[in-house]
Amino acid sequence: MTATASVRPPTARLLSVLLVLTAALLGTVFSGTASAHAALTGSDPADGAVVATAPQRVTLTFSEQVAMGDDSIRVLEPSGRRADTGELRDLCSGSVVRYGVQLRSGLPTGTYTVAWQAVSADSHPIAGAFTFSIGAPSATTVALPEQQPGGGLVGSLYDVARYASYAGFVLLVGGAAFVVACWPRGAAVRPVQRLVARGWVTLTAATLALLLLRGPYTTSGELADVLDLDGLRAVLETRTGAALMSRLLLAGAAALFVAVLFGAYARREGAEKKDLTFGLAVGGTVVAAGIAGTWALSEHASAGLQPGVAMPVDVLHLLAMAAWLGGLAALLVALYREPSLERAAVRRFSRVAFGSVVVLAATGLYQSWRQVGSWSALTGTAYGRLLLLKVALVAVLVGVAWASRRWTRRLADTAPGVADGAGAEGGGVDDAVADDTTPEAKAQDAEARGGDVQDTDAQDTDVQDGDVQDPAVDPERAAQLARQRAAVATARKQRARDADPARAGLRRSVLAEATVAVVLLGVTTLLTATEPGRTQEQADRTQAASATAVPDRPIDLRLPFDTGGPAGKGTVRLSLDPGRSGANTLQVYVDGASGRPQDVPELKVAFTLDAQRIGPLPVVPERVAAGHWKATGLQIPMPGEWRIQVTVRTSDIDQTTIEKNVKIG
Repeated sequence: MTATASVRPPTARLLSVLLVLTAALLGTVFSGTASAHAALTGSDPADGAVVATAPQRVTLTFSEQVAMGDDSIRVLEPSGRRADTGELRDLCSGSVVRYGVQLRSGLPTGTYTVAWQAVSADSHPIAGAFTFSIGAPSATTVALPEQQPGGGLVGSLYDVARYASYAGFVLLVGGAAFVVACWPRGAAVRPVQRLVARGWVTLTAATLALLLLRGPYTTSGELADVLDLDGLRAVLETRTGAALMSRLLLAGAAALFVAVLFGAYARREGAEKKDLTFGLAVGGTVVAAGIAGTWALSEHASAGLQPGVAMPVDVLHLLAMAAWLGGLAALLVALYREPSLERAAVRRFSRVAFGSVVVLAATGLYQSWRQVGSWSALTGTAYGRLLLLKVALVAVLVGVAWASRRWTRRLADTAPGVADGAGAEGGGVDDAVADDTTPEAKAQDAEARGGDVQDTDAQDTDVQDGDVQDPAVDPERAAQLARQRAAVATARKQRARDADPARAGLRRSVLAEATVAVVLLGVTTLLTATEPGRTQEQADRTQAASATAVPDRPIDLRLPFDTGGPAGKGTVRLSLDPGRSGANTLQVYVDGASGRPQDVPELKVAFTLDAQRIGPLPVVPERVAAGHWKATGLQIPMPGEWRIQVTVRTSDIDQTTIEKNVKIG
């Protein structure tokens, strides 16, 4: 019998249950792609639109602020060639979030593809594509990549790292807080040290993975791009990259804290330990708040309504969650691996857990109002339904915690020799061993006295004959005796631990709490990857309004002409954008009989509103390129049925005027 054999099975079963639950939860999390946190609410040209002439630019409108680069909007000709200039234009005005790209001149007719990708304000990637046609629809050879940013293997790995970073933060902060605030003697307990150290390793490794995966997660979706140093440099220039880098630096400070906690603090006693406790509490709180702030800076709290209030509230929410769930994990380890856990430590943690629940309830209520916004969003959006699931899990967790408090009170009423595990080193265990008449107990007692049960008679004979070897002389026999004594001591401790029904009941209830906490942490992680209900409803309303409203569409005209002279036949293509009263942009294209752009010596345009006796209002557009003229700031004074006249001169004597009546809104 080894020293670890008697305590490993319960812990192994515990870890197995938690891992299975985690795997099942992550399976549901990663079964689909994460919802976007910003939505495309409109475009110009619209999806599927057919325009007579090529627009000056393509614009996209979003439901909330997004981050985009020069290559974030790509317009592709039917042949797959780039139709845009590659320069992004910020057209945002007030609450309207709009970006666009200029198109090249002389574009051929056919179907064009617009592919776009962006990063929403709370760090999540979004992407999409749509088509429009110039002149008439046509076949297109454009093949867009099936892999979208935020999905595939890279997306799954990123989500795993996000979950692991939360779990590591909870174990690190909550475990350390449990030691400092509830059980100072636990700083010298090896299982608790391992728990906190593993939390630090998990947090640091997961943060590093998030930093490396961030580039491909928001752009290509290719795992090989993890090693792209240019992509990593671009990530570090973003708010999310800065937050992850800050988290790594704060993890270094946390490592120093852990070293002091399990080093100098664990060895001190009395007044010196109390002084160091205050310093560790203050320093640890600052570091923990800083790490929590890296999430508040880059996720939901930093975008949307009242970010100045939401970010501090989010920090408090994360700290309370860590103190409760991480402390719960530390208490569970102590109950299973350290029979001498003091009753006072359990009572202190009970008070800490109650305070954490109060903070979680207050901050969670504010976050729910901020992110959901309405009762309809609570049940009608994915975020609202996940939030309801989280509330239900918290209610279950509070219910199990209430049962744990009952066991804590019973533990306080138990005799000190049993409840505190004092018998592990004193007479309480001896009595338990003496009452244990099972063969295993007899065997362990015999082993502790220096031999196996079946060899007792032989050893007595050997002693009489003087043939037994001195253990000090026989190192192998001395090692065997040491192992046997350790096994007996471990068995005695476990029997003393199991002999206390209050402690056993508390272990079971805390195990149930930890199981629910694993699922709760997964739902919390999933909430960070889901579009808030308030944003979702706002985007749905905007899209609905865009679908029912009459959009401002450019007026596109095709006017054949014939001046009667050589090369006098052709077509004038005229575009008036946005085609309503007020300021407009006029573009005129002249194509020869062959369909190619044709320069002419003179081109004039006039607008007349006959019903109101306004005009003609002359316009002399400026030449932009061969066969292309443009006039900006053209003022149409009022809506109505306007007569547009275009005068084309192809030589010194060959000239004609063509006209068309159009309704301008």
